[in-house]
Amino acid sequence: MAKYFDVHPDNPQPRSIGQVVAIVRDGGLVAYPTDSCFALGCQLGNKDGIDRIRQIRHLGDDHHFTLVCRDFAQLGQFVQINNALFRSIKAATPGSYTFILPATKEVPRRLLHPKRKTVGVRIPAHTVAQAILTELGEPLVSSTLLLPGEEEPMTQGWEIKETLDHAIDAVVDSGECGTEPTTVIDFSQGEAEIVRRGAGDPTRFE
Repeated sequence: MAKYFDVHPDNPQPRSIGQVVAIVRDGGLVAYPTDSCFALGCQLGNKDGIDRIRQIRHLGDDHHFTLVCRDFAQLGQFVQINNALFRSIKAATPGSYTFILPATKEVPRRLLHPKRKTVGVRIPAHTVAQAILTELGEPLVSSTLLLPGEEEPMTQGWEIKETLDHAIDAVVDSGECGTEPTTVIDFSQGEAEIVRRGAGDPTRFE
């Protein structure tokens, strides 16, 4: 059964955050809120957690997982960014954007797009997500909590707990979450290509 954490949206309780991070470090898979919608997340080297995300969401090998990072310095360890892209991406973070970029050797192979050697990265503007990332000290491997056959992600923590009680290890609930996934910008070829229009305003990249 998944543990349920009712966390304050503006002042997350350190004890609860610590317990969530302990579950992640112990190989757990958690559902947590972001500035766009709920996401599934696990530790970077957690092969079982990544496989469980694939099973829950029925994802193929070509799915771009996202490394959800605390800040720009952390993001820069995992993707290759030139000076022009640096300014463009820095101006849009934190925010509801996911950027697809060439990965560095820090990224496990199983997270990469099999043909393009790219990975998604983002920095959320969400107090609870930031508290988890700060305590963890490394990115969360994440994917939007959108179940097969559904058009919108789940928005209620209790509903996630009810539906995925035996599939995940914890639900972090800080109130109703949005339903619109991030805007996805692919920079892997050097130019901005808008792959998905979502919660972040895409016009700055057009």
